Amino acid sequence: MPITLPLRRLWTLDKFAYSLRVFIAFSGALLFSGVMSDVALVIPLFLGIIACALSETDDSWQGRLQALLVTLVCFTSASFIVQWLFPWPWLFVVGLGLSTFSLIMLGAIGQRYATIASGTLILSIYSMINIEQHGGVDEDVATRQLLLLAGAVWYGLISVVWCVLFSRQPVKQSMARVYKALGEFLILKSALFEPVRGVDVEARRVALARQNGKVVDALNQAKEMIFRRLEGQRGDQKLNRYLRIYFIAQDIHERASSTHYPYSALSKAFFHHDVLFRCQRLLDQQGRACRQLAKSLLLNRPFDHQQSEEALADLHASIENLRDRGKPEWRPLLYPLSALADNLATLENQLASAHNPGVSDERRDSSLFDRSPSSLLEAWKRVRLNFTLGSPTFRHAVRLSIALMTGYGIMQWIDPAQGFWILLTTLFVCRPNFATTRRFLSQRIIGTVLGLVVGWASISLFPHPLVQSIIAVAAGVSFFANREKHYVIATASITLLVLCSFNQVGDGYNLILPRLLDTLLGSLIAGLAVFFILPDWQGRRLYREAANALNNHRRYLEEIIHQYEEGKQDDLAYRLARRNAHNADAALSTLLTNMLHEPGHYRRQDADNGLRFLVLSNTLLSHLSALGAHRHQLADDEDDATLVPVAKRIGELLGQIAERLNQRQPVEALADQAAELLTQLEEQSAAADEQAVTLYRPIQSQLRLITEQLAPLGEAANRLVGSEDHTPSSVTDHA
Repeated sequence: MPITLPLRRLWTLDKFAYSLRVFIAFSGALLFSGVMSDVALVIPLFLGIIACALSETDDSWQGRLQALLVTLVCFTSASFIVQWLFPWPWLFVVGLGLSTFSLIMLGAIGQRYATIASGTLILSIYSMINIEQHGGVDEDVATRQLLLLAGAVWYGLISVVWCVLFSRQPVKQSMARVYKALGEFLILKSALFEPVRGVDVEARRVALARQNGKVVDALNQAKEMIFRRLEGQRGDQKLNRYLRIYFIAQDIHERASSTHYPYSALSKAFFHHDVLFRCQRLLDQQGRACRQLAKSLLLNRPFDHQQSEEALADLHASIENLRDRGKPEWRPLLYPLSALADNLATLENQLASAHNPGVSDERRDSSLFDRSPSSLLEAWKRVRLNFTLGSPTFRHAVRLSIALMTGYGIMQWIDPAQGFWILLTTLFVCRPNFATTRRFLSQRIIGTVLGLVVGWASISLFPHPLVQSIIAVAAGVSFFANREKHYVIATASITLLVLCSFNQVGDGYNLILPRLLDTLLGSLIAGLAVFFILPDWQGRRLYREAANALNNHRRYLEEIIHQYEEGKQDDLAYRLARRNAHNADAALSTLLTNMLHEPGHYRRQDADNGLRFLVLSNTLLSHLSALGAHRHQLADDEDDATLVPVAKRIGELLGQIAERLNQRQPVEALADQAAELLTQLEEQSAAADEQAVTLYRPIQSQLRLITEQLAPLGEAANRLVGSEDHTPSSVTDHA
């Protein structure tokens, strides 16, 4: 038992299976070279393994086999085109530019195609390195290129077999990531209830919006994993169980995102009472329960959420204490407070059912939206739509093509040793935006220096070829284990692999200085390219992302109202509108994060205005989530049915703000129209019978809170389009 437990924990790690596959592939290549008594075989085999592993996409085993075949066709074509064009530099540089542009543009079809295209570019440069290492094209070049492809085939077969044997493990890990991200979101949300003075609420809102982006990303990844495995396997009980767990996570996310009343007003009213501390503790405990649920799913352990259950009971008792005191000024706030408690109680029930959802939890509509193209024509349409300067994909394709062609030109000019490492560095460092490129540039240089130092020490202290081979394998595994989260370590690892591998067939010491200089040159080219060639400064499209967020919020509101009219259904249309709203909010948050890392001259005050808009957008989304959490079919004689026209008018105004934003034109004054809508809401509330007045009406309350966001959103939109001078004086600051 003491031995199996650490192994089980290792098995639950995201990168463990990935690293183990790479280890098997590297070890097999090393063993093959030993059997053939030719250590030189290791280098092309290793390079082929690395390229194929970098091109790996998550899928069912059938889908992975198809993707592998496509990858191998791309690899074979790229490898032999490089071989044919290598002796003619002018043809080679033209082919390099055209192929780079074409492969990057293919990424517009979808993430799977982008990954394969990126891997093909990497293998192309590995082919150049493989040819250059032996002084150019000779009679054995075809054999060496086949070895490169053999390494890719070897890893691809391991990947497919692994997927056949362990197809459910990635789904389990993805669901664990979802609940872990939800747990962090709930813990951050709990901080908004802290009743203390001098708190920077806006900063906490921004942090919450960024974490919401991580939750959305985790949900999207989980959905894609489940969807790819459900094709043709709808009857699979385990997959259906994960599908139900995924739907529960979506419901928890909606309830966790909801805001029933401005927290500042609750904090002011109940500053000397413990009720908000009870709310804070409950959300914190539910967040910890989500994290515990993630571990339980991975380790197949029982799930215990007793602490959050007790915290819920304490919250209900605290609210009852408020009622018993009977203060008149508290009475209006007790209704939203009770609605909040009911919402958290429902969230608690969902947590309880998530670990082992029953079969009775079947939805009338359990379909998932397929975002991949359904035909070649649709795929081409996606690519064609990106043939515009406004497309980040197009700009990156042009930029990277010119950067690689420039690197090749410099390489021909100065004729450095191992010059193709310049192109490889440029390819890895040059990213679609300045912020990401700057981060990878600095990490690449630091990692290379660290790897060269460790590599020098390794080949000096351990001259035996077998030991160096073992170090190379370990370094390769470390690269894949760390390449997403710890890029400095990953770069140091791949540099160590290169030194130890090349030292088997030559003098590794002679590679140290060229590797460093090539890295510096490649990084410089990438940095200059992203700064001067069609730079994609985030501020230039900030207003479009903001408009997209508002448009998706409007569609979410329309679906919520449709549910109130037709009855609650978690159908595909509703779930898609909800997910798109959160995706748009997350995209806006990501853009602003990147923008904050750009040079000050380019972000100016746009970043501050963007963060202000993000807070308002996220607040609006939280009120929409609360409206969605309480949805039910309204009877014709129900008082809330009269609020539907008001809700539709709010949607129209959100659409108007989005349209003006998208056209980069000033938004007209919304304070008067918002005041008119608030008056309608109050009049309809006053016209209701006395029994209804004594009850909390979530629709009326949430529509009022959403309406109060319209004027601040209009002002924030005007600031984004640079029209502060045109902002109507009647628009006031409510942020």
